[in-house]
Amino acid sequence: MGLVEGESVKALHVVAAVIRGTDRRILLAQRPAHKHQGGLWEFPGGKVEPGEAVEAALARELHEELDIRVEQARPLIEVRHTYPDLSVLLDVWEVSRFSGTPRGMEGQPLTWAEESALGSFAFPAANRPIVTAACLPADYLITPSDLSASALLAGIERALAQGIRLLQLRAPQLSSSAYRSLADEVLALCAGRARVLLKGPLAWAADFPEAGWHLTAAQLRELGTSVRPLPVGRWLAASCHDAEELALAESLGVDFVTLSPIQPTQTHPEATPLGWVQAAELMRGVNRPVYLLGGLGPAERERAWQQGAQGIAGIRGLWP
Repeated sequence: MGLVEGESVKALHVVAAVIRGTDRRILLAQRPAHKHQGGLWEFPGGKVEPGEAVEAALARELHEELDIRVEQARPLIEVRHTYPDLSVLLDVWEVSRFSGTPRGMEGQPLTWAEESALGSFAFPAANRPIVTAACLPADYLITPSDLSASALLAGIERALAQGIRLLQLRAPQLSSSAYRSLADEVLALCAGRARVLLKGPLAWAADFPEAGWHLTAAQLRELGTSVRPLPVGRWLAASCHDAEELALAESLGVDFVTLSPIQPTQTHPEATPLGWVQAAELMRGVNRPVYLLGGLGPAERERAWQQGAQGIAGIRGLWP
């Protein structure tokens, strides 16, 4: 990616690519030993030239570095990171279709990695949120709060068949014991098919080691800037509604957040919508994948991407 070309460089705008093959594996390149962060693995890309559009820089860099031509790409995440000797803005795009066979035009080693194996590679610190974004899908399903346990199980089965890979089991209508029992069934149903985040007292987390956890805004504020309550490797998410909560989530080390409400919703009619413009402004300072939530469905997914979001989260909008 060429993060540093000389000691005088203080700030860089870089474009990077999560390049997926037809088997969904992701292309990684190894940085030359003599460069900044040498020997570490990275997502291919390079510097955006002054006055150059980011998408144009993406196409140019991938052709120069890998001898491929981008045919389909979309924004994935923006990451801002400060090293001791420079600051960098990483404009990250997901490339889902390209022509040509990637080869290291500058002699850099390349490898195709499974999503599940990305955690075993050594990346520059600025790349860590990109790894998370690369592993997360575009849709985050949240279960409705007005269904029985059996209806929830049936709906989750339908959602899995339709391709849902990430879901939050939210069921405030159930008793604690009924929720915990349902959680066991949902985790068994989703094993090897989708990642599940549970919601409830953090004291329960130790009883469900295979599950991630979604913090409410109240839990997030209660935790403040304390130690991350789940080990790295278990998804930890948080519900956020303003800049303060987003900052708390980032300082706590969550993997991703939901930002809501974007539009008026039936579930929270009293909440004042953020709107698309304010949501985009709030996301600009967050180095975490953000799912936009509130009155959204698949029709808004593309707009969410263009605003800088990972994708959409939804209850009614995504429930099958």
